[in-house]
Amino acid sequence: MDNREPIKALTLSTLAFAIAFAVWGMIAPMAKTFQTNLNLTEKQAWLLIAVPVLLGSVGRIPMGMLADRFGGRIVFGALLIFIAIPAFMLSLAKTYTDFLVWALLLGTAGTSFSIGIAFASKWFPPQKQGLALGIYGAGNIGQSFALFGVPLLAGVWGWQTTYRIFGAIALLWGVVFLLFARNAPVKAQPKSFGAMVKVLMSEPLSWLLSLFYFVTFGGFVALSIGLPKLLQEIFHLTKEDAGLRVAGFVVLATAMRPIGGWLSDRFGGAQVLVLVFTAAAAFAWGLTFEHIVPFTIGALGVAAAIGTGNGAVFKLVPQYFPKDVGTVTGLVGAMGGLGGFFPPIVLGYIKTYTGVYDLGFVLLSAFCVACLLLNYRVFLLPARRAQAERVTAMASGG
Repeated sequence: MDNREPIKALTLSTLAFAIAFAVWGMIAPMAKTFQTNLNLTEKQAWLLIAVPVLLGSVGRIPMGMLADRFGGRIVFGALLIFIAIPAFMLSLAKTYTDFLVWALLLGTAGTSFSIGIAFASKWFPPQKQGLALGIYGAGNIGQSFALFGVPLLAGVWGWQTTYRIFGAIALLWGVVFLLFARNAPVKAQPKSFGAMVKVLMSEPLSWLLSLFYFVTFGGFVALSIGLPKLLQEIFHLTKEDAGLRVAGFVVLATAMRPIGGWLSDRFGGAQVLVLVFTAAAAFAWGLTFEHIVPFTIGALGVAAAIGTGNGAVFKLVPQYFPKDVGTVTGLVGAMGGLGGFFPPIVLGYIKTYTGVYDLGFVLLSAFCVACLLLNYRVFLLPARRAQAERVTAMASGG
């Protein structure tokens, strides 16, 4: 096999993922504007922000299965072409119902993650998958392009034209991907859908990894789509200023993802997750301050921690499920996406009934502590016991 082929596959899929994520994130930077124009309540506004995440989350399981079954090339290419439709239709939306329907379908862009993991992972040996999948996952920088680019372009051409431009880019790259990408040569016969579902039902470890990703990636999605509104509301920033600041949050989290994968290749994913959950639990408290300095420190600290955690989790997926990467990625990715769907809804209720958002960030810290304990119990403690037994056996044998 040509040594350039894995790099080519990783490059094409990472760019495809970045474009899909940019389309997926188009609603959030304009949410405050839509809330004003449509006279929406807090709960309605947060639902509009969250609804693209819903289909993008639950759709990751079947899309991951399709990628395992038929190969990532055709599935990824078709997805990019499809998401151009809701992107264009959103530019024509007039009512709140219109926005909800097309925002929901726009959410299919979020399923790109499990497709690309299944596509890219097969090109690399296990010892290099942590870094490779970390690089692929860095495609979520597309969210940053949406957060900064949508308000900027909307100020020049209007948000309707901006949405059409994003849709056209997705359509174009879908064609490019179908023309130039190819699936990795694999000898194993693809599993039936029934066999794939059985993996999810019979492997509790896949659900634990899903919980970890629920917190790390879910926290990333929830904050990246929620912070623009929070910054405009709490600190009275313009949508352009808020978008630029949140773009920085996304860039930091994205940059830490391949680092998390590389560290996991070197030290192990479970060891890296100890630092991830400890740091995220501590920095989340900074978000309870209504002062820009501690709030910013908290947000950037959380970004660095959960970005690293995203890379660490997806070192563990191919390590424990090498033959079912797409299927398990679909489950883990779905739970991670749902971790981004529920917090905005919860924040809407918390703000409505308490007047502030503090409780939501306290809950984030509590979830991180729970994951820290589970990581120790399931991954680290058995490994230490096994190591102690080996040392004892060697001592007795000597």
